[in-house]
Amino acid sequence: MLRLDALTKTYKTGDQALKAVTLAVPSGQVLALIGPSGAGKSTLIRCINRLVEPSSGAVMLGDVDLTKLGAGALRRERRRMGMIFQEYALVERLTVMENVLSGRLGYVGFWRSLTRRFPQSDVDEAFRLLDRVGLLHMADKRADELSGGQRQRVGICRALIQNPALLLVDEPTASLDPKTSRQIMRLICELCAERGLAAIINIHDVALAQMFVARVIGLRLGEVVFDGPPDGLTPDRLTEIYGEEDWEATIDALDEEDEIEAAE
Repeated sequence: MLRLDALTKTYKTGDQALKAVTLAVPSGQVLALIGPSGAGKSTLIRCINRLVEPSSGAVMLGDVDLTKLGAGALRRERRRMGMIFQEYALVERLTVMENVLSGRLGYVGFWRSLTRRFPQSDVDEAFRLLDRVGLLHMADKRADELSGGQRQRVGICRALIQNPALLLVDEPTASLDPKTSRQIMRLICELCAERGLAAIINIHDVALAQMFVARVIGLRLGEVVFDGPPDGLTPDRLTEIYGEEDWEATIDALDEEDEIEAAE
């Protein structure tokens, strides 16, 4: 469904953030993107929807090469890609419902978007999504009244109301406590399974990635150095991705997380 062919990003400074990255993500697959800071994880996600312009290569969403689209066609194709941000990117003064409905701005006309007048079908879907993530009772709350986990759930609803085929998720748990992080990762994976969505999740927490996804991509200095199931992340593989570290401690932490998960 999504295919990257030799995707490369070189900045004006000459630094290469991505080096001929090639991979395919079939419909319905959720994968985690791991690697040290500066490995190119966020750049990869942003090159897919062209928030960052690739230097070369192709980004195929179905049969469409996103790198060749003009501004108008790109706006239309971005409807098919929901984005979930680390810092939530909510409008603080707007209500939860208004923030969710902002995910439909690409579908309504200019005047409706200006006055935030949405079709009843969109409003109904927003209520359904908020109910699904446990926030129906907070529909009229302002975004600045919410906790971090609640804000992230609103961001998930905003992405899903686009009715996307692909989710791009950038560090969804970075600002959350461990329990809320597990809840958010579980929710994203459950929603993708329910809707047959493909998703790429950029995440720093290796143990959390191993707990929830079936495929992990490891990036180092802009190159793919691992592509496989989570149980393939041996200490040697993790050293290849991140450098020297006591990876046995990480594996022990994962076992502890599994025990917590089973107890909840």
